[in-house]
Amino acid sequence: MALFEVLCRVDAWVDYVAMVEADDAEEAAWLAREGPALEWEQQGVVEFDARMYMTLDKDGEPMERTRCGDFPSD
Repeated sequence: MALFEVLCRVDAWVDYVAMVEADDAEEAAWLAREGPALEWEQQGVVEFDARMYMTLDKDGEPMERTRCGDFPSD
């Protein structure tokens, strides 16, 4: 049997927080979205159950033809 390196990609969000001065909570979210220069601090990663697997080639690149798992292929 041969030995292959396989990538497991997990669906996740990376959470960041920033302090935003606003009149109310809704305005704070919209101001943050509009893109003022804020100091964003990373809070962590939230993983989901969705997983995708692909074998890596000799250069460490994922081989699309080997994709399987929870993510649909394109």
